Amino acid sequence: MDVTHCYLEGNADAVEFCPHDSYYHVLAASTYTLQEGDQPSRSGSISLFNVDAELGRLELSHRVDTAGIFDIKWSPAQSTVCPSLAQADADGYLRLYSLASGSSGGEALEGSLIEINAEKISSSMCLFVDWNPSATCISVGLSDGSISVISLRESQFGICQEWKAHEFELWTTSFDIHQPQLVYTGSDDCKFSCWDLRDCPSKLVFQNSKVHKMGVCCIAKSPSDTNLVHTGSYDEHLRVWDVRSIVKPVSETSICLGGGVWRIKHHPSVPGLVLAACMHNGFAVVKTRGEEPPEVIETYSKHESLAYGADWQRGDLCRKGQNDGSVVVTCSFYDRLIRIWTTQSNLVA
Repeated sequence: MDVTHCYLEGNADAVEFCPHDSYYHVLAASTYTLQEGDQPSRSGSISLFNVDAELGRLELSHRVDTAGIFDIKWSPAQSTVCPSLAQADADGYLRLYSLASGSSGGEALEGSLIEINAEKISSSMCLFVDWNPSATCISVGLSDGSISVISLRESQFGICQEWKAHEFELWTTSFDIHQPQLVYTGSDDCKFSCWDLRDCPSKLVFQNSKVHKMGVCCIAKSPSDTNLVHTGSYDEHLRVWDVRSIVKPVSETSICLGGGVWRIKHHPSVPGLVLAACMHNGFAVVKTRGEEPPEVIETYSKHESLAYGADWQRGDLCRKGQNDGSVVVTCSFYDRLIRIWTTQSNLVA
């Protein structure tokens, strides 16, 4: 069910609800707009919103203009730090913002971002960013196929490792949330890889180059099953991998979603439930059951452009003893549209 929507001033490519308790209502949305011409430029922005789905509210609270953004990611909820937002941008910068609360000099700061660090980590573009579970490291995928692992201590960056992981654009990098010494990478070279950070340079644990028929766009470890990893690809498939074999994934199942699977997000409280942004084919809610075939249980097609960003809002799934559905945010690129909606299916069945 549609709740509300709004348009951004640039091309919308990522949306992230804050996962920290007391900040579930805070939504961050980023943009990337290419200005073509004799001197092309890539501009972007981060917009913060306060969301109240029950009242149908999507209120802009703050905006930061910056370089064109490829990805944003809130610090993990299980970390002890206050909410922080990491940004990967087209200028090769990793930027870190703190979510302000309270006031300063009589001026209310609630719902605003304060930049606490910015560092140019590469001459290539930063395409993707991910936090380790303790929020002490950030991994960044780069357009030249490299990955940078950045340490974070008292808001200061330090490059721990950087290596050439793939031949082409490294679209995604993901820490293993159960074994944070491992990091997964996926690239335009169609390879899905796993690296062990305890070695320097990092040791290749496994690499699969035969299954994905096109570039690997996204990787997400299952929060409810220590053995399962999901991948999305330009080849329009969402795959579920079992990585109990450290040499290579021992099994994988796939489902064709009818569009390149650009982003996948696990439901915060329902095991095996995944939200997928499918580029040319809107959005899909998919139920996965390990080695059983995944099942699409709901689709959403109210966007008219590339489906790029998607996320679940944290909070109670069942209110007042009834399944009122989960609150979802989605965004599409060229029409610059953000939509808030609720799922219709019985997600806990």
